[in-house]
Amino acid sequence: MKQEDIKKSVFSPDISQFLYNIYNKLYEFWGPQNWWPAETKFEMVIGAILAQNISWNSAEKAICNLKRANILSVEGILQTPDEKLAELIKPAGYYNQKAKRLKEFCNFLKREFNSDLEKLFALDISSLRKALLSQKGIGFETADSIILYGAEKPIFVVDSYTKRLFYRLGLIESEKISYSDLQAIIMAKLTPQTKFFNEFHALIVKHCKEICKSKKPICNKCCLRLICNYLDEN
Repeated sequence: MKQEDIKKSVFSPDISQFLYNIYNKLYEFWGPQNWWPAETKFEMVIGAILAQNISWNSAEKAICNLKRANILSVEGILQTPDEKLAELIKPAGYYNQKAKRLKEFCNFLKREFNSDLEKLFALDISSLRKALLSQKGIGFETADSIILYGAEKPIFVVDSYTKRLFYRLGLIESEKISYSDLQAIIMAKLTPQTKFFNEFHALIVKHCKEICKSKKPICNKCCLRLICNYLDEN
């Protein structure tokens, strides 16, 4: 998705254009990321819950175990004994807690939406977000990931990578900025577009994992080095 595919922002042209410039440089450097890596929307949701506090590779191993056991479904998860479910998702860490969260979500989906994920996703963004956040163990990042990648609705997902990159680029004063505050800043400056928000977040994660690392960033290989403040300050 290149610049010509993105609607021109109607907000503060200076910061808005800077954000689009960041996106374009990341896209040209890394190419499309094709997120979220899942075969179904239900798998995407389960993956988002499992990926909390661990790497995607670990979550993916847990998902593969659920697939091999043929229980990657609402009824499959609900009918699996707690101990067996926890064992299957062990690669994702916090497996007893996450097994409980998976069952709680599936119970919620069955009770409130007749196990139909599309009925849940048919809610408007505000209602959908409220419904997801009402579930124990689902926070802002997980809820917004489900909204963006599962329901395919335009909301910008914020994470520690976003805070790190935008702080180093001089867009925010501190990495300690709250999730809600940073999300509000970004969404006030960009025209809401699902595919764009999807790709932008995925590119930020890729860049921060590979180049803009927490302790030892590889600045000499960074496609954003000419517009970044980090080198000047360190």
